[in-house]
Amino acid sequence: MENIIEVQHLSKTFGTNEVLKDINFSVKKGEVVCIIGSSGSGKSTLLRCINLLEKPSGGQIIYKGENILDDKHDIYAYRTKLGMVFQQFNLFNNMNVLKNCTIAQMKVLKRSREEAEEVAMKYLKVVGMDQYINAKPKQLSGGQKQRVAIARALSMEPDVMLFDEPTSALDPEMVGEVLKVMKELAESGLTMLIVTHEMGFAKDVADRVVFMDQGVIVEEGSPEQVLVNPVQERTREFLKRTLNEL
Repeated sequence: MENIIEVQHLSKTFGTNEVLKDINFSVKKGEVVCIIGSSGSGKSTLLRCINLLEKPSGGQIIYKGENILDDKHDIYAYRTKLGMVFQQFNLFNNMNVLKNCTIAQMKVLKRSREEAEEVAMKYLKVVGMDQYINAKPKQLSGGQKQRVAIARALSMEPDVMLFDEPTSALDPEMVGEVLKVMKELAESGLTMLIVTHEMGFAKDVADRVVFMDQGVIVEEGSPEQVLVNPVQERTREFLKRTLNEL
């Protein structure tokens, strides 16, 4: 299986604070990778560096064999290949659900309104939100907003979907509906990179789990290896603490 994204010796510094230190890992086509770790471990920064919302301080991000941090790269074209789902939904509050899912398609991918609406409807159906196309975000629950945000990202038909703690802003009863959609997407063969604190979900859905602590990757492997039989003491401590909180 080919690597879609390969991160090599990636570092990120904010002032004197080194948030990411020599990060190396890859995501293969069709793979679901979950990144876990306590807050402040660098997980979200890593995701934001991969889609260049943050500029890495050093290292390489290889996308389909080319380093996209080279000056000659069109980062806007690269960004269209990555769907991003944020904690806080980031929907346009003045637009209805359908428009939220068509505007980037029309502006960035230059699709006609008709084509954009057809694609949007397809993905709104996938996430179970096709009944709500005329609703504005303020009329929706948090879980519904997040499902619209997922449909919006899917409508760009990206190579990889990035999720940054997509359930952390949701009420507990809404978490399930979003995780269910994500699980179905994973089963459909979509390539997904997910920062999450939902350990049960990571165990069920991930092909690979990456545990980060203080800006480094401490351990990675199958869910069985990392979540059930971790080798590193730091991983064991984190899991004990996390599972005690559940």
